[in-house]
Amino acid sequence: MTLSQRIVLGIIRALCRVFLSWEVKGRENVPLDGPLIVVSNHVHLIDSILLQISFPRWISFMAKQELFHYPVVSAVVRWAQAFSVHRQGTFGDRREAIHQAREVLGKGLILGIFPEGKRNHDGRLLVAKLGCATIASHAAVSLLPVAIAGTEKLKGITWLGKRPAMVVSIGQPFRLPAADGRLTKTRRRLLTDLIMGRIAALLPPANRGAYGD
Repeated sequence: MTLSQRIVLGIIRALCRVFLSWEVKGRENVPLDGPLIVVSNHVHLIDSILLQISFPRWISFMAKQELFHYPVVSAVVRWAQAFSVHRQGTFGDRREAIHQAREVLGKGLILGIFPEGKRNHDGRLLVAKLGCATIASHAAVSLLPVAIAGTEKLKGITWLGKRPAMVVSIGQPFRLPAADGRLTKTRRRLLTDLIMGRIAALLPPANRGAYGD
């Protein structure tokens, strides 16, 4: 983590304590070194910020390619060490995303992924995309499930002054079963459901959505 990142996170933490009732559970589950993939639900733009200020280590996120179209936003995203991913990309785009993800993990860093691929807005889990399972299978590193609850309350500006409650729940690290043969679409779906099940278990039942069972 760079000095500028430490300073910015310190400022953001102070602001969050003023405007939010923010709690972190399971911080002791975060490995303090080595490569790791953090997988989390995604409800609001603030989710990635909440994860950064809740972790003792910096997280490099996969970010949708559209964010890099705007100079100011692109500069901030690059400063945050995120890299772009085409959500509807070609086979070559997917290969490049896997390559970049492996570079991050190869440096012993944390890679952050929102498996749903987009915000769910109402706090209930959507059916996840298969990319996360593909990357995790190729990387063969531990995954850390995280559930963010409460950010669905942040709509408009009416929440300002109310200090809505936010909870970041960090689960136990786990690994995907070893690949047995070719990584078929069916296999990727099973692995994706396994990942999402770990996230769902950390959420209130009403927020489990497509993974309520």
